[in-house]
Amino acid sequence: MEPEQITQDGAEAPQAAGAAKKVFVKTYGCQMNVYDSQRMSDALAADGYVATSVMEEADLVLLNTCHIREKAAEKVYSELGRIRDLKAERARNGDEMLIGVAGCVAQAEGREIIRRAPAVDLVIGPQTYHRLPDALKKARGGEKVVETDYALEDKFDHLPQPRRADVISRGVTAFLTVQEGCDKFCTFCVVPYTRGSEVSRSVAQIVAEAERLAAAGVREVTLLGQNVNAWHGEGPDGSEWGLGRLLFRLAEIPGLSRLRYTTSHPRDMDDELIAAHRDLPSLMPYLHLPVQAGSDRILKAMNRKHTAADYLRLIERIRAARPDIAMSGDFIVGFPGETDADFEDTMELVRAVDYAQAFSFKYSPRPGTPGAEMDGHVAEAVKDERLQRLQALLNEQQNAFLASLVGTTIETLIEKPGRQAGQIVGRSPWLQPVILDEKAGRIGDIVSARITNTGHASLFAERA
Repeated sequence: MEPEQITQDGAEAPQAAGAAKKVFVKTYGCQMNVYDSQRMSDALAADGYVATSVMEEADLVLLNTCHIREKAAEKVYSELGRIRDLKAERARNGDEMLIGVAGCVAQAEGREIIRRAPAVDLVIGPQTYHRLPDALKKARGGEKVVETDYALEDKFDHLPQPRRADVISRGVTAFLTVQEGCDKFCTFCVVPYTRGSEVSRSVAQIVAEAERLAAAGVREVTLLGQNVNAWHGEGPDGSEWGLGRLLFRLAEIPGLSRLRYTTSHPRDMDDELIAAHRDLPSLMPYLHLPVQAGSDRILKAMNRKHTAADYLRLIERIRAARPDIAMSGDFIVGFPGETDADFEDTMELVRAVDYAQAFSFKYSPRPGTPGAEMDGHVAEAVKDERLQRLQALLNEQQNAFLASLVGTTIETLIEKPGRQAGQIVGRSPWLQPVILDEKAGRIGDIVSARITNTGHASLFAERA
């Protein structure tokens, strides 16, 4: 998953009758965490909680954490210190506030969180969210609860389905998790240790959830997985399906006009998935396909099990199938042992691909991963300089892609009101915000829009 791109606070929900308990959820990290926060909110709604956007009034504060970036755990402890003071103030006024830590930091740190932050009442890992209501009952009884051990059970079987009102309130786009965990064991990555091995949901589960979303007015669904194109789920006849076949099935759902998926691994882009890009108009022409580096030596050290040439040949095949596709990627600079020549190989790969968007980060060692134990760690100053050069090139490519759209007419899904009066915001096929006059259409409409200008990572348009 793309690391630390999303931070989302709990959204206001209608008050239930009586003295309903309130939960404030703060989400860090990737889209999978956003999805998990929504499903935890669904589980808590069944337990009588309503969401609040005001932490100070919450009966339960839940931090859904990310462990990808350096010092992620320290950021959590810093936040917990502030919440501890709020909890103490509430206690002086005779009010109870529970504090919970969920997500990948919870999985990685476990009981250490309660040792370092005694104000925390509950620690729950990504695979055990279906146990959240029972864990809360124990916490309300004064027990310090740590739920991070899990069997090979499907947590999605145990979570309550979201209420239609909740689905509607989330808008016309939605995430839908189809796969979780990763078996790739890249040497820089903590995901296999915090999310576990790869597990795929069945076709029936996914289709049923997609149909509920479409019935509630969702027009665009993004399929999620730590390694989404490794999805292999059980089909209706008991056979194993791949992601390409699943996309063809989802494209048949009435009202579901747009499909996306993220995040992918180059090794799992098979012929059927590439054919889906060729043959499905509803599969958006945007693909996030991380490569991480352009040096074969560094790719081997990262345990990516592909070469730069493999990746470039794959890009050629995808573009031959879908010429208008825009590519996105992830890059890590300063991996242990990376030389100036290795970094130049990465720059050459970026020039060859010509990305519409990409995310780049300095390598940060994650405890417990092989990369953290490697020799040849790169100096921070060198990593800084390389990152600035890479980001300058990626920004140049992104701006060129945006500029290439000026004067063209594109299909835009209208998502929400704009920040300024009289504006409305849509979503392009390539994920950029599109700012239109509010008379261009209603939320949920897909309209033809002529691009007139560009902003920072956004487009301005008029109804065509």
